[in-house]
Amino acid sequence: MLLKTVTRTQGNNEAVKDGTVKPRTFAFDFVEVDPLIDAFRRMVRALEFDVCEMAMTTYITARAHGKRMTGLPIFLMRAFHHGAIKYNTKSGIRTPKDLEGRKVGVNRGYTVTTGLWARSVLQHQYGVDLDKITWVLSGDEHVAEYRPPANVVPIEKGRKMADMRASGELAAAIGVDTDHPDVKPLIANAKEAGFEALRSRGHYPINHLMVVKDEVLEAHPQVAAEIFEAFTQAKKLYVERLKAGRIEKPTAVDELHKRVMEITGKDPLPYGIAPNRQALEEVIQSALEQKIITRPVRVEELFPRNTHGLVG
Repeated sequence: MLLKTVTRTQGNNEAVKDGTVKPRTFAFDFVEVDPLIDAFRRMVRALEFDVCEMAMTTYITARAHGKRMTGLPIFLMRAFHHGAIKYNTKSGIRTPKDLEGRKVGVNRGYTVTTGLWARSVLQHQYGVDLDKITWVLSGDEHVAEYRPPANVVPIEKGRKMADMRASGELAAAIGVDTDHPDVKPLIANAKEAGFEALRSRGHYPINHLMVVKDEVLEAHPQVAAEIFEAFTQAKKLYVERLKAGRIEKPTAVDELHKRVMEITGKDPLPYGIAPNRQALEEVIQSALEQKIITRPVRVEELFPRNTHGLVG
């Protein structure tokens, strides 16, 4: 059996993609999609792949709207989002609380995972009332059926978010990088602020996981655990190389993983529900608070029963 699969090549899945690690009863048929976010949309809207990397909040939204896919507790990508919020230094903003009553841009849709985590940081670490901000979107949602709350509006046609922030029409924007003298990160020393949140709060956001089409899981329920096992083996090979300093040209992502490992003394990319329960509960709670979902979800509801006890 061949499973049409999309996942972006990086250290922790490289051994699966190059064939070093092989599943027992099936094979991956890897398809490259660039940019990766196009694969998210194609999977959500047309279930185009059997197995697909997916943004965490997109998946939670998709499940809430009955999309026929189920996540696996394989968390390929993690990041800190303190640095994603950049503001106009001439807009009168001095602290995150000053964003209240203003317009703030969000790159692409309201349910974008970076947007969710950045808003969560503003709310829970800096006391910002998210309902007092008008969120301006530059694009639409992967889950077409989703309807955002009343304080979320689309950008005016023909306008560019970076220009609106530079002019001061937007006090700040999330996930919009630009080289402009009046635009700076809102949170000072954002990278270290992220690591401090890890130390003090255990805050370690999940960005991406893997999902499988329900049709595949219904016909072959053992596939969930086999995919988990293959990705776990590949990740362990990567972490061993990371620990031993055997990565020739470390990327910024590799450096992030090394720093997390130094701070926690643990595997920087744990898979499974148990070692990630805090992050999973945090993302669900933030999705509720930000009106991305309308009812509470138990962590276990997001994953197949036969993966609930797996840790890798």
